[in-house]
Amino acid sequence: MTDSSEFRFRVDLLIRVFGMDADSRPFSQKAHAPNISDRGAQLSGLEKHLRPGDIIGVQFGDTKARCKVIWSGEAGPASETEAGVKIVEGQPCPWREEIERQRNTAAVPISRAVPVAREQRKFRRLRIPFPIEIQDGQSVGSHTQAVTQDISGRGCYVETLQPLPVRRLIEVTFWLDSRRIQTQAIVRTCDGGVGMGVEFIGLDEATQNQLQEQVEALAAESGLLKRAQGAS
Repeated sequence: MTDSSEFRFRVDLLIRVFGMDADSRPFSQKAHAPNISDRGAQLSGLEKHLRPGDIIGVQFGDTKARCKVIWSGEAGPASETEAGVKIVEGQPCPWREEIERQRNTAAVPISRAVPVAREQRKFRRLRIPFPIEIQDGQSVGSHTQAVTQDISGRGCYVETLQPLPVRRLIEVTFWLDSRRIQTQAIVRTCDGGVGMGVEFIGLDEATQNQLQEQVEALAAESGLLKRAQGAS
């Protein structure tokens, strides 16, 4: 017999999601739940990457609960994240009243299905310092020299006490071997007093791949240097 609690209902709930992201940074944001069940939900529109197994908090109305991330992956061109979460045993179901309302109105449930394997991230982020120059597209003549905390062929995270707001368009300049690269980018995350996550939106696939290769080479070199220092 099929467990009715595994049935999900199509909805569009706005909920608060909070906790630590895949890069161990605290976050709190609004997200959508396109379907829900007694045991969990699908989340969409997340600005942070999450790892399967992570525990996060969700809040709908006045009810909060801890949930375990079952799967996650990028969705759409905006580099937003989708995730499937399961409510931790013993925690309340924040959307129980909505589920009861759906049942009472004879809404047709959808069967829970194992999600298709999703690509977590096309390029692996590596925690290496990489010098870049940032120009704010809304502030003429505003150039900032910066060093990334982590970087991949698709974007980077920059530590700064004055991060730019989300969705701000900027120009990023860096050196790829002996070639000077300038690309348009967009601020995807803003952590006040901490830093900002930036996505490169002007790089073609070949340049992204070349940047990733250079980043991985620098990371490998750094690791060899650390091992050599530890052995001395």
